[in-house]
Amino acid sequence: MNPVLEGLAANPSLPSGLVDRLIPVAREWVAIALGERTDLRPDQVLALAAHDEDAATRLARSGLLAAGDVDPVARPEVALVLLDEGAGPPGWARLFAADPDAYTRQRLAACPGLPPEVAESLAADPVISVVVELALEAPPELAGRLARHPHAEVRRAVARNENAPPAVLAALATGAGLPPATSCLVCGADSTPSERELYQPDGPGRGDGCDGVHAFTLSATLYAAAANPATPPEALAGFAGHDSSGVRWTLAERADLPAQVYAGLAGDPVPGVRAAVARNPAIGEALIRAMAADPDDDVRRALAHHPRVPLDVLARLAERTKIGTVPLPRIAAASPGELAELVASAPATVRALVGERHDLPPAIRDALADDPDTKVAKAVAPHPGLSEARLRGMVARHGVAVHARVAANPDAPGALLAELARHEPPVRRALRAIAEHPRAMAEALLPCLDDTRAGRHAAAHPALPPQTLVALLTHPDPRVAEAAAAHPALPREAMEALTAGLPGHPSGSGGRPAPAGELTEPGVTRPVS
Repeated sequence: MNPVLEGLAANPSLPSGLVDRLIPVAREWVAIALGERTDLRPDQVLALAAHDEDAATRLARSGLLAAGDVDPVARPEVALVLLDEGAGPPGWARLFAADPDAYTRQRLAACPGLPPEVAESLAADPVISVVVELALEAPPELAGRLARHPHAEVRRAVARNENAPPAVLAALATGAGLPPATSCLVCGADSTPSERELYQPDGPGRGDGCDGVHAFTLSATLYAAAANPATPPEALAGFAGHDSSGVRWTLAERADLPAQVYAGLAGDPVPGVRAAVARNPAIGEALIRAMAADPDDDVRRALAHHPRVPLDVLARLAERTKIGTVPLPRIAAASPGELAELVASAPATVRALVGERHDLPPAIRDALADDPDTKVAKAVAPHPGLSEARLRGMVARHGVAVHARVAANPDAPGALLAELARHEPPVRRALRAIAEHPRAMAEALLPCLDDTRAGRHAAAHPALPPQTLVALLTHPDPRVAEAAAAHPALPREAMEALTAGLPGHPSGSGGRPAPAGELTEPGVTRPVS
């Protein structure tokens, strides 16, 4: 791989003539980057598709390659992509339905809008994986028939299908009205040894084979039906005490079950199940208050993210649980009066949660910016509208603890960003914020180039001048060099140099620009590495 050529292939300013030079040598990510361009000429699309299979499939997926450009016998992968996009003719589906390769038929079964006779052929395929793939998104009538398939794995696939009729999904969940399955991936004659081991009822390598009623797959089918939003809730309510924690967990995530189901699941022995109940918007205040005493941190953290958690409960949760630095739905919905009350009387942990909301009234925003508690200042620091004086005041009071969050403020001026970037020792998170900041100037970006995570973002920043980009093409970090090569401000002369020696270049020599040696800006001199 050549990261510089990868970046160049993605450069929106790359002249069409240089695209022509890259196509004959495009491999791997270079070909993929070329295939994602939106300015390819029709002849370039065909040339790239003929040169690289992965690029051809991407061009087909994006609509740049049409069915008339593809021979389905010579390029089956590309033809299947076009069928999957609904852009392939019905004749291709009939061709692939008769293909002796089961994987090709399986790929076809995943395509939408198949001709009826093709769908019927695939539904009767002797290879179960083909029928399973068809069942996952089969239309209602066909899904209803496949729900009675003798192989349990096909039924499990129908249980995941949101097109299946609700009555069919209810029958798959309960087993009512369906004839018993006769085989599964544990006992089926067509299953592989690895499948039989994977689907042992007691886990890989420990089971005693199929129990005759295909219990493992039946449980997996119930799990799939419980996760399917089209399954009627009344068919699921009786499974809250099921042996499988996966089934109970999935039920806890549904928002359409009776209140007593959630009340029962709130006492589940598995913390993940209780956490799913805690964040479920369908539970009421009484259950929220009861769950606030849960001994598990993850459960209480989930409860803090509930959209209707009472503010007094949220305050108690914040005092004993690490909630994180993300906006909470209940804080986002709080009225100005509620926000003012929290800022005036709540502990610092709750004030910090308020600060994470970045559409606060100016008075509340400024009060939080002046807060003496560092975690409150960090929370509000990225809030739009903070003045330069307040941002500098936060840096003066709280030091490096707020550098990264101040650097993320959209209104932070370029001069302040440059000061933060020059801090010694470097504050790595601040450098990463500066590298992506729209107000950052070259003076602030240059220190970011030495950071392993910020460098590639800094190299892509619009404020970098052309001569700096040329120097970065030889940067030791390949991601930085790639970003520089992809920069739309890269001079054409540098692009020409990078493609010198490729097919179509008149000189037939060269290949890389001469190293620039230093990155220089007015008043700034820094070595490349």
